[in-house]
Amino acid sequence: MRSQRRIWTTAAVATAAVTGVLVFQGVTGGSSPDGEADAKSAPAEADVHRTPLKTSEDGASASLPQRSTERFSLLGVTWTDPAAKVTGRVEARTRSAATGEWTGWLPLDTEIDGRTEAGRAGVRGTTEPRWVGPSNGVEVRISAADGVKAGLPDGLRLDTVDPGGSTTPLAAEPAAFAAEPAAFAAEETPTEEPTPSAEPSSEEPTEEPSPEPPAPTPTTASPTPPIPSPTPTPTRTATPSPTPTTASPTPSATPKPTPTPTTTPTLPPAPPSTAPQPTIVSRAAWQADESLNNESPDYLEKVKAVFVHHTAQTNSYSCADSAAIVRGLHTYHVKSNGWKDLGYNFIVDKCGTIFEGRKGGVDRAVLGAHTYGFNRDTTGIAVIGMHTDTAAANAATAAVARVAAWKLGQYQGNPAGTVQLTAGAAGGNFFGAKFAAGVAYPFQQISGHRDGFNTQCPGGSLYGQLPVIRSQAAALVTDKVTGLSIASVTGASASGSTYYTKSAVTVGWKAATPAAFVKGYELLVGGKPVATVKGNVTSAAATLAVGKHSVQVRATHQSGKVTTSATATIVVDRTAPAFTTKPALTLRTGTVNTAAVPLTLTWKATDATALKEVRLTAPVAKTYGPTTGSASHTAKSGAATAWKMTAYDRAGNTAAASVSGTPVILQETSAKKTGKWAVKSSSSYLGGKSLTSSTKNASLTWTFTGRSAAWVVSRAATSGQAYVYVDGKKAATVDLKSASTKYRDAIWTRSWSSSAKHTVKIVVVGTKGRPALTTDGLVYLK
Repeated sequence: MRSQRRIWTTAAVATAAVTGVLVFQGVTGGSSPDGEADAKSAPAEADVHRTPLKTSEDGASASLPQRSTERFSLLGVTWTDPAAKVTGRVEARTRSAATGEWTGWLPLDTEIDGRTEAGRAGVRGTTEPRWVGPSNGVEVRISAADGVKAGLPDGLRLDTVDPGGSTTPLAAEPAAFAAEPAAFAAEETPTEEPTPSAEPSSEEPTEEPSPEPPAPTPTTASPTPPIPSPTPTPTRTATPSPTPTTASPTPSATPKPTPTPTTTPTLPPAPPSTAPQPTIVSRAAWQADESLNNESPDYLEKVKAVFVHHTAQTNSYSCADSAAIVRGLHTYHVKSNGWKDLGYNFIVDKCGTIFEGRKGGVDRAVLGAHTYGFNRDTTGIAVIGMHTDTAAANAATAAVARVAAWKLGQYQGNPAGTVQLTAGAAGGNFFGAKFAAGVAYPFQQISGHRDGFNTQCPGGSLYGQLPVIRSQAAALVTDKVTGLSIASVTGASASGSTYYTKSAVTVGWKAATPAAFVKGYELLVGGKPVATVKGNVTSAAATLAVGKHSVQVRATHQSGKVTTSATATIVVDRTAPAFTTKPALTLRTGTVNTAAVPLTLTWKATDATALKEVRLTAPVAKTYGPTTGSASHTAKSGAATAWKMTAYDRAGNTAAASVSGTPVILQETSAKKTGKWAVKSSSSYLGGKSLTSSTKNASLTWTFTGRSAAWVVSRAATSGQAYVYVDGKKAATVDLKSASTKYRDAIWTRSWSSSAKHTVKIVVVGTKGRPALTTDGLVYLK
């Protein structure tokens, strides 16, 4: 037989008096970084249907016969007295709205303690709600445990909840886990339903809470939430009640002064965290119906620990339905339990999506209703699922670790450490430990629900995963500056991890640790500080001598621990590069046009430290790497052109050089002829004409003054050969044969180191079978 589940949770209203809770008006907070998207989401209207159950005459059983219902997706059984217990079995079966098929009997967890948020009008005892998916039929049966004289509690009824709204996946869902480190990667989640197991019986708390203090009066003077005044107003001391009663119980501990809200100050900034904030789906994004409750949230001074829970009693759900499940929990907690809001501060699904729970601001220490007696100074995180026998998915446990690290990191907590928590009421936990109200007890800073109350929650399997969650969370929280690295060196050029400059630099850095936890930074050059700045400054200037320097940033955490970044090398160089070979122009082979004579530009630039590039700035703009020494270009014939170049080193030093040249086309008619030559006309020829000859030893001779020459011909499959003589000496035998016809082809070139008078003579070889050659002139460069 399953024991009754009792969630030992201090009443939210009463806890304000017992623990010095800060109460603010009208604060809902936001879920960074999704605030802008939140405004586009309209609330979903949930619907609750309540149906009384029929109790047998002997009070030992109750039932609701099988019937059709309005559509719903979540259900639970409630009863009038929140202090009463169902010591037996509560089961339901439902009919799928999609298939019309009935489920088997589903157990409803009865370990909840109805005194959660006691003192509120309409608070009821309840089972844990169960998500069943879209359904339109239901049947319920309840049986008291053997030997229980009190029978079943009065006012038994079935509450079914239609969460309303869309059940399609939220835009934030995949982003919540897809980009996480591999250590936190998602895995496939088992979906089978666990088999209920026997649980230990529990005893009633020895003391009940006493009457609640007066609730604070809301202010309407300002829409901005107020903060407590410097001088708290004491409240009366509660009187313990030694025995349980059937009325809604109230706290037993001695209350502390309750701060009196003012109307002018605003809520102070939320504390930064030593761990990064995870992506959180806001209440607006999961379409919370805020009209269910208009009460202001209650605030604690800090978060000392996190309690992990499981909820909704099923693993057979789609993550596309997670927002609807959260809406169902919200509605059930408010309309069925009678609580002021959703009990958990955060809800996590098996895909790792994190949902904002109780309103008040995810970055605030909001009082929740999740762990009876230990709501003070704690946050409750519930994983959607039944994890008694089924482990939670890695994505879910990683998400719990991220939330826990972030919340604890806001208050200098250690996810792998322990802390003292003061019990708000008397009771005991799953392991048999007893708690007395007002006494402090040690807890892991990430604990399971069962550590603070006699319940199976969060299930044996998930409880066994808490050490991994603690380890993952601890890796995200640190007492030293993390993620420290040099991000930029302004005034310098980077090449790999080396920076080059010729003047002063400004070194910029970044760190994962919020500035609020950094005492200061130092800029180190050669291991010695040259600049010191505050923790909210992320750059510093330095003037360095010529030479190579090792530069680092050293950060000091508020804890006093020091972190030093990796080393960056900065080279200071004020020596300009040099053109060891000045730019030069030569004619090259290729097709010749009067507007585009092919030529080659050559150069060689060097630098004593590190040459970066060479830029051609005129007549066209081109940039070449440090090892390039030549490039092909074209120039207009008959026009003098200046070719200007600048060499740059990595530090920004420059050197300039240039060369000028004029390509000149000598038509074939300007040559001195011997032998027989015929004129050919075509628009494909330079000037529209060319000379052709098949006569052996026929020749053409050009005389010019220049530094480079190129012979221009027409070529075809029947073209022959020619001898080329330069300044009276045979220089080459050139074969004009070509598989494809070509015109204005510069087939042969010759260049000299300087401009001088030269002659170029071509002689027809008279090649057998293809003696003809056709010349289009000579180009020279002056």
